[in-house]
Formats: sequence, C-alpha cells, structure tokens
Amino acid sequence: MNGNFKKKYWFDIWFDSPYYHLLYQHRDKDEAKEFITNLIQHLKLAPHSFLLDLACGKGRHSIYFAKNGYNVTGLDLSKQSIQYAQQFENDSLSFFTHDMRQPFRVNYFDAVMNLFTSFGYFENEKDNLKTIQSAAASMKQGGVLVIDFMNSTKVLNELIPKEQKKVCDIAFKIQKKIEKGFLIKHINFTDNGEDFSFTEKVKTLKLPDFIHYFEKSGLRLTATFGNYNLQKFDEKTSERLILLATKV
Repeated sequence: MNGNFKKKYWFDIWFDSPYYHLLYQHRDKDEAKEFITNLIQHLKLAPHSFLLDLACGKGRHSIYFAKNGYNVTGLDLSKQSIQYAQQFENDSLSFFTHDMRQPFRVNYFDAVMNLFTSFGYFENEKDNLKTIQSAAASMKQGGVLVIDFMNSTKVLNELIPKEQKKVCDIAFKIQKKIEKGFLIKHINFTDNGEDFSFTEKVKTLKLPDFIHYFEKSGLRLTATFGNYNLQKFDEKTSERLILLATKV
C-alpha cells in the first residue's frame, strides 16, 4: 500500500466497519460461487493462471477462484478485511492491503477481477481512470479485466429514497439520493445504545464511461453481460453491468 495514503474518505471508515459486512451479509458464498463458476466457464483460463481480485473484501471470490485451480492474489484497502482473509492463505492464495489506484506486480496477471460494484468511489475522476490503468498495468498482454458494476440506468429509474433493513436486531435506516453524478447512501442505526452514521458514495457510471476508461488504458471491450448468469446486457432491465476487456 502507498505509505502516503491517509485515511480521509468514506470508504476507509465504512468498509473497515463490522456493520458494513453485517448489512451486506446477503451477498453470500453461494451467490459468489454461481457467478464465478459462470465466469470460469466463459473465460476458459488455463489451469494455474494468475488472477488478481481487486477490492477483494474478505476474500470470498478469491477463495473460490483458488479452489478452482488458479493462483490468486486478493487486494483491498480495508486492513480489517485483509486480516480476516489472510487466515485462508495457502500456496495458491495470498492477500495484501493495497490502494487499487496503484499498480501491483506489473505485467503479471492473466486476469483481473473487480466485482460487486467495487469501483467509482472517488471524488476525483482521474482516480477512476488511474484505477483502470493500474489494473491494465498489472495484466499480461492479452489478459482480461472483468468489472461487475451496478446497472446505473436501472438503479436511477427505480431509486427508493428511504428504506429500512433489519439485520440481527439492528434497524438500518437508509436514505438514497443522486447528487452530482453520484448515488449517495446515508446509513443510520443504533446498536447497544450508541448511534452510528455512515455514508456510501458511488459514481453512476454507464457503459460509455467504461469504454472511455478502457480506451485510455490500452484495453478493448470484448463482452458485456447483464446478470450473474451472463445473459445479454439490457440497459433498461438488466440487474448488473458486467464488462470484459482485453489488454491489447
């Protein structure tokens, strides 16, 4: 990790909190396995290929890739998540704390994965491009970048301004709004008599935005999918925007 990076952003605080993992615990291992199984079948990567899981969280995707015969490295900015994931390390699986805006092992990986809307966090647009460029730099020639992002068009059309989710006796009150091209969530709740407040902020990027990033990074878009079954992407109806881009 870049030693000069200072904690000051919403994602430093929220992603390192146990409440983040509690709120999103429905993103379970079975869901991850189904998606990755479909990806493996589509990509047809050679056995023992080198994979980078960028913004890996606690490593559920990395672990499953490794079990399928790949050499996997997981990177995340959250020290808490990486410390948890490191208990699963072995000869073909390792985890490191790292800022995804910085390259890691240049020209090394056969594929880079960025899954479950782990992108578009930065206020400065240059940082989004820098992230894609760093991912491209980490890949071998002919390597593939997989980005799994929200379908911003569908999210914007179906936005629910206020909702409440109860998880493990905690009532998470969530307010959503669109501001300056970002989907912003304000998350408030009380636990053991203490009030908490967190924020999520993700840029509402669309397909042309990613094509622009790819063109600036020496990547070529090769496929788009709209869900974890890898069905055709439809901007109005698809749940996800899943992109595959090759380093040219």
